[in-house]
Amino acid sequence: MSATPSRTNSFIPRREALQRLALLVGATLSLPVQAALRGEPINTTAVRFSADQQMLITDLADVIIPTTDTPGAKAAGVGEFIEYVLGHCSAASQQEAFQLGLNQTEQLSQSAFGKSFSALTRPQQTEIVTQLTRQQKPFFLSLRELTIVGYFTSETGATKALDYVSIPGRFQGDIPMKAGQKAWAV
Repeated sequence: MSATPSRTNSFIPRREALQRLALLVGATLSLPVQAALRGEPINTTAVRFSADQQMLITDLADVIIPTTDTPGAKAAGVGEFIEYVLGHCSAASQQEAFQLGLNQTEQLSQSAFGKSFSALTRPQQTEIVTQLTRQQKPFFLSLRELTIVGYFTSETGATKALDYVSIPGRFQGDIPMKAGQKAWAV
């Protein structure tokens, strides 16, 4: 006989499923993002971004998640989310590295097109972001993570880009989706 209790069905209890999901998601998100999602600021000396840097952050996020048939990162307020996480939930070294990445983005934009990133056309901005993925990979990966988490945890991302049920009914693990149907927000 086995010492572990047997289950009569293949479902796991809701609490156990949520704990497993939290472990899985928590292990894949950076510490600053985890702290921000928990609402736990860890830095009392928040970095201040200039107005130009704030606009650059917002424009970069909007290139990563542009407006299509759903609102983009700019409309979802992702720039403010990124500024909050960096300013309140990141170590000083992470803040400095991000500011360096912003400065290098501006330098790349100036050398390639002779203009600030925010003054470029969308195809030019996309080209600069593509170059960032190769030349400034750590900065780009941080920016991308912050953009995606900020977007899909915003009201806009959760309700416009995803389907949202504020009070879900019973669990159904295998629901057929119609062609073009949005994924569900959790």
